[in-house]
Amino acid sequence: MARAVLDTEVLVIGSGAGGAPTGALLAEAGFDVLIAEEGPWVRQGDVIPFSLDQMERQYRSGGVTVALGLPSIAYTEGRCAGGGTEVNSALYRRPPAEVVERWASLWNIRDLDPDDLALIADEVEKELSIGMVPGDRGAASERLALGAAKLGWRHEEIPRWMLYPPGATHRQGKRQSMTETYLPRATAAGARIITECRISRIERNRTGAVSARAVRTTEAGEQPVEIRFRHLFVCAGAIQTPALLQRSGWRRNIGGALAVHPTVKLAARFADAVNCPDDVPVHQVKEFTPGLSFGGSASNPGLMALSLADNWPGFGHAISDWGRMSVYYAAITSEGRGRVQALPGVRDPLVTYRLTARDRALLGSGMARLAMLMLEAGATDVFPSMRGGSVVRNRRDVGELSRSFSTSRAGVMTVHLCSTAPLGESDRCAVNSFGRVHGASNVYVNDASLLPDAPGVNPQGSVMALAIRNTRAFLQEHRPHA
Repeated sequence: MARAVLDTEVLVIGSGAGGAPTGALLAEAGFDVLIAEEGPWVRQGDVIPFSLDQMERQYRSGGVTVALGLPSIAYTEGRCAGGGTEVNSALYRRPPAEVVERWASLWNIRDLDPDDLALIADEVEKELSIGMVPGDRGAASERLALGAAKLGWRHEEIPRWMLYPPGATHRQGKRQSMTETYLPRATAAGARIITECRISRIERNRTGAVSARAVRTTEAGEQPVEIRFRHLFVCAGAIQTPALLQRSGWRRNIGGALAVHPTVKLAARFADAVNCPDDVPVHQVKEFTPGLSFGGSASNPGLMALSLADNWPGFGHAISDWGRMSVYYAAITSEGRGRVQALPGVRDPLVTYRLTARDRALLGSGMARLAMLMLEAGATDVFPSMRGGSVVRNRRDVGELSRSFSTSRAGVMTVHLCSTAPLGESDRCAVNSFGRVHGASNVYVNDASLLPDAPGVNPQGSVMALAIRNTRAFLQEHRPHA
């Protein structure tokens, strides 16, 4: 099939929490914008949330990807229009002021002001209809809050980007993801969005970039595409952004500082029905933040079976009670770091991660405390996601879990990935304080890759705020081509 050629002023690669606001603001400022998304456009309602069908259609590799290490850490990447905002829990946290101050100081980020980001967060929260769940929060969520209250641990409901009609329950909201908010804004301002278009390489000249080589999947088959541009924003996520830049010849400080929130899980069984297969608990326990926090996970029968799978011979029988069970997690802010490395001739990059001794100890403490939290919440049986683990039914069992825990036996995973192209002016940074790649006059990173380290909360609010900040800085220096 002949190579198609597309021309645009600004190419935005990726349409998630970084790419969608970037494309919308640039288009509204009068730029000719093309947003290229590797995955498909899947309308809300076409798939059941957290289902295997959703994993197949909206996640990379069906949701089965892993950072190699001891232990290896499973992670997920959204691969669809809207990126991770379409498939996650829709829980929202604005950038914590103390985290922003730390980033600005340690990474020498110019003009990064917590108050300025807070004003941007106000805009984001209005656009995404951020708010609390009306009425009933769901039994699994209320159980988490009950256990924390009994232990005297600080806990709170986390707001969501959901729009609830009058009288709605927690299951009746409409997700205000990028396909419902910033992407429609972008197209209303004239931006073009092409889906199922994988960018394989960026072609360079002496000072920057001139075009992107891509393959677009159509009904007629795969079509080679060349996209020519004046400016480029790479917003493909913390794994794919550094891999694309490395394949294209940019390597300085790119891909070598991957940060995540490692997580361990367990399944808790109660005397009555608690499971909500198409939603997640909205309460979180923050008693031990920023190092450690607890929350609830998606718990449909397939994901419940996955949680029990680490000791299926011992735990598998419990799957028949899935309606009385829910999955909960303990997440840590890791000191460890990982690496993303593009390999010649290989489609996907090699991802590795190394936990520190402190990380391992904190995950063990987290698992034991989470088990105790569930017992206080009324769980009759707790099933830790750990090979060779035993059912926890009392505090003596919690002590044994703490003594026997090992990250090499636990199912460690994460859904938060960042820091593979950190911004700032220090010699550790991959891009400048506003996202421009070192050694490239017209190439910018504007996604989770920018975050200097893991923020200790869901990072998408921080990603959106930084993306808007950086795009506005770009607009102060550049005008649309007449």
